Amino acid sequence: MQKLYIQDPQQLNEVCQQFSTSKILAIDTEFVRTRTYYPKLGLLQVCDGKLLALIDPVALKDLTPFWQLLSEPTICKVLHACSEDLEVFLKAQCKPVNIIDSQIMMSFLGHGLSMGYAAMVEHFTGVELDKSESRTDWLKRPLTDKQITYAQADVDYLIKIYPLIVELLSEKKLLENAIEESSKLVEKKFKAIDEELLYLNIKQSWRLTSSQLNRLKFLAKWRYNRAKERDLPLNFVVKEQTLIFMAQVDPKSVGAMANINDIDIYDVRHQGKAMLSVLKHATDKDQNEYPPAIVRLDQYPGYKGIYKKVKNFINDVAEKTGLSVEILASKKQINKFLSWHFNLNEAKEHQQEVDFLQGWRFELFGKTLQQLALAEF
Repeated sequence: MQKLYIQDPQQLNEVCQQFSTSKILAIDTEFVRTRTYYPKLGLLQVCDGKLLALIDPVALKDLTPFWQLLSEPTICKVLHACSEDLEVFLKAQCKPVNIIDSQIMMSFLGHGLSMGYAAMVEHFTGVELDKSESRTDWLKRPLTDKQITYAQADVDYLIKIYPLIVELLSEKKLLENAIEESSKLVEKKFKAIDEELLYLNIKQSWRLTSSQLNRLKFLAKWRYNRAKERDLPLNFVVKEQTLIFMAQVDPKSVGAMANINDIDIYDVRHQGKAMLSVLKHATDKDQNEYPPAIVRLDQYPGYKGIYKKVKNFINDVAEKTGLSVEILASKKQINKFLSWHFNLNEAKEHQQEVDFLQGWRFELFGKTLQQLALAEF
């Protein structure tokens, strides 16, 4: 197999032109994301079985030919555990199509939802990969020989293993399920963030009153935009607990903030004035537009018994189909369905977010579960 390290635009155009005629590409990324909101891309790996290219984004400022490959529908792109890779593509505003995640594929073969790449390679080949380079600095140049060998292995074995996984899934008639699940992951990653609903993602928000949630809503939106502007992780701007304290107490001065029990003084010192301004804007909101108080699902009458019934139902489906409970339904997915069924926090408006009511899960057991819910819950 030919192996190239791509550092100039002409080389990039040439290899991407060659890859454009491929039916399958194994792809991986290496990036650094320790103190930033956005991942900083350090390397792109691409392999079609004949050519393996390491593309250097530090040397190449314009990666358009590669992004065009990602959006080419005739080429199947296979990645392993691609959730974080998708964030790299999202930053580049490139939504990949015809993508499949080999980790998801392995989950349909009974290997759980989090099988690592090295474990998958060893499972099929018996080769033990050295993963010690995974957390090295991929932005530093030149890359070491160990880094290059590590990066090449991430797509070299993947392009060889992928047909074996496809064959196993096809025999079990589960390949389309894995493709659908991979596509769903892409859609979730690329779904536009509703800044008005960010407060719902903050732990302990359910404890707040409607007026406190209004303040939290403004604070969460402000923190998100500040993180993007300064390219900082959310908690590097202000910690979640600080936002909760601000929403609960509604302090009128930086001094009042500093006197709140257990407050993070660093947050107060560096963001206190900005948060006071946000709180002031929140008070200008009409009370009729405040978010409603959050109803917790686990406080719904009979929740534990109802959850147990659904769990038993899923266990029966798993036993009949041979699929693992883990791939069929997580606790979060069950709770999403129950929240929708009981229309908690206006969940009926978000049916598209309920996995049991979409795709292969709906066909396999969702219809029956709906009937069970109507009859017994």
